[in-house]
Amino acid sequence: MIILGIDPGIATVGWGVVSLDKGSFRYIDCGTIRTPSGMRVERRLYLIHMALCDIIKRYTPDEISIEELFFNNNQKTVINVAQARGVILFCAEEHRIPVFEYTPLQVKQAMVGYGRAEKKQVMEMTRVFLKLDSHPKPDDAADALALSICHGHTRGSKMRGLTTIKYSKKTGGN
Repeated sequence: MIILGIDPGIATVGWGVVSLDKGSFRYIDCGTIRTPSGMRVERRLYLIHMALCDIIKRYTPDEISIEELFFNNNQKTVINVAQARGVILFCAEEHRIPVFEYTPLQVKQAMVGYGRAEKKQVMEMTRVFLKLDSHPKPDDAADALALSICHGHTRGSKMRGLTTIKYSKKTGGN
């Protein structure tokens, strides 16, 4: 199984691809989609869509794991990230790939065993699970890899009931 993890954003979208075979993870690739801050929002969203379509075509993931939107104090940031997530969800639907959402707390729990773990602990466990020599860079891509691993751990467990399935190939919807 190929899992594409996505850490959504408007300036930077982190992505990470892993394979899961008999409970063992293998690193495939990771990176970021970047859009310039001075560009119109609609153009930035278009660039995210096009780049994500290319990533999906290149790696043909079976499932996508994405970070659930959380609110912060900056409403403009939340709105722009929500728009980027909408484009990402649209792209997944366009390619008929099931999407699973996880909160940062769920990712930390799956990766470290503690929902309030520090980012450096999650980074270290990502490195360990993928048998890498160093922590993946940049941070957005590392977060996306952690989302992929979280989904791999969660997909067969009771914790899966806490995720949201946006699309199912079997049913054509929820």
